[in-house]
Amino acid sequence: MRRLLLLLVFVCLIAAPAYAKDCTAVYGDSDQQFKLATGSPGELGLLEQLANAFNADHDTSLCWIKAGSGASLKLLKEKEVDAVMVHAPAAEKKAVEEGWATDRKLIGSNEFYIVGPESDPADIADAESVADAYARIAKAKAKALFFSRGDNSGTHKKEMAIWEKAGIEPSGDWYVVTKDFMMATLKRADAEKGYFMTDSSTYVAARKELQNVKPLFSGDPFIVNTYHGLCQPAGATPMAETGCEFIDFVGSDAGQQIIRDFGKDRYGEPLYNDAEYAKQFVH
Repeated sequence: MRRLLLLLVFVCLIAAPAYAKDCTAVYGDSDQQFKLATGSPGELGLLEQLANAFNADHDTSLCWIKAGSGASLKLLKEKEVDAVMVHAPAAEKKAVEEGWATDRKLIGSNEFYIVGPESDPADIADAESVADAYARIAKAKAKALFFSRGDNSGTHKKEMAIWEKAGIEPSGDWYVVTKDFMMATLKRADAEKGYFMTDSSTYVAARKELQNVKPLFSGDPFIVNTYHGLCQPAGATPMAETGCEFIDFVGSDAGQQIIRDFGKDRYGEPLYNDAEYAKQFVH
């Protein structure tokens, strides 16, 4: 009997599809559940509002899997999710070209801030560009730490592109790799009085809790952060069609209004810009 039970367990494990990733949160109670991977829009609550509005008209539920842009696209490629919301333009375009993602749709934007201690030991507030700001931080080295997510997220990809622009390969005790998400890394930078490139949405949501860091550099068009939604090709996953319908909803007038309003009631300002505003920064 024991051998039979072990055999049944083994068979079930073999039969289980890759489409079985644990949910970080579930919105809705319908059995018609689709899966979406994203990072900050989930952490900050935007995804929940979008999901609730979509589910109300579609008798669906949404399983959110918390993942940075690189990991989200990997989950899409491996058919573990039906859709993603990400900010990694080059990787997104490659996914569509290779045929394992479709319906790439601009859904909004925010921007990156480089936050740091008020004393600003690297003098980045006077930087002429984001590459100049990074070069100043690298030159200051022991005077202040720089925190990197180091996780292949959209933020990490952008960070590495900036170091490349600056002609610097960062290394040393001043360069701290967290392998953690945006909010956690921002709070660590605050606790240790270091520099970190955070998205504006996360900063606004967390600023009342931050004691030691503030935005010191922003405004370079290179660090405007455009978000796109992508989904599975038809039939690639059980809920591929629903995933694509959700991305279409996020890009619709109703979805865009949710994005335009999100955060106003709690923070006094929206956390994201809509797709119409984001168009000017698409590259």
